[in-house]
Amino acid sequence: MSQTIPGPDGRPRCRWCVASSDYLRYHDHEWGFPVADDRRLFEKLCLEGFQSGLSWRTILDKRDNFRAAFENFDAGKIARFTERDVERLLQDAGIVRHRGKIEAVINNAMRVLELTEQEGSFAAYIWRFEPKAASPAAAAASLSKDLKKRGWSFVGPTTVHSFLQAMGLFNDHAADCAIRAEADKARESFQRPD
Repeated sequence: MSQTIPGPDGRPRCRWCVASSDYLRYHDHEWGFPVADDRRLFEKLCLEGFQSGLSWRTILDKRDNFRAAFENFDAGKIARFTERDVERLLQDAGIVRHRGKIEAVINNAMRVLELTEQEGSFAAYIWRFEPKAASPAAAAASLSKDLKKRGWSFVGPTTVHSFLQAMGLFNDHAADCAIRAEADKARESFQRPD
């Protein structure tokens, strides 16, 4: 079976992305394109945690609701959330209402603030795990282990692999996907944070 399927414009796309127009937009303009923005990286890692056990489509469909519920993933604001906020979020039908995942976002917001203070930026820290000699799976396992050591939660190797893939730390578009070359070009010109 081919890894691609024709998109609405007839150009081949990764097979998974043609299920909906939102998926296609996400695939063509976000997935696999490099990101150096701390807030976007934090948001994506949180959303990947929420995806655990669910489909990305479920999370993508609720992404705007997550942004509203979690202060646009401003780690400084989320780090001040209390049990009252957890209870409020557990009543929010616009997001995935899972206590452990909600509490993980709050915990991880505190951890990202610590990490940013120690490392200069979340992006600089994340991009040190860009797979070069190591395979993407090995890089994901290494980042997952380091995050857990720093007190993060809901950051297992599978979650982190999806995060690295989506944030453009490696290009996993199918070989004949029309967007693969665009992602490669973006990666070539990308200024890695230091």
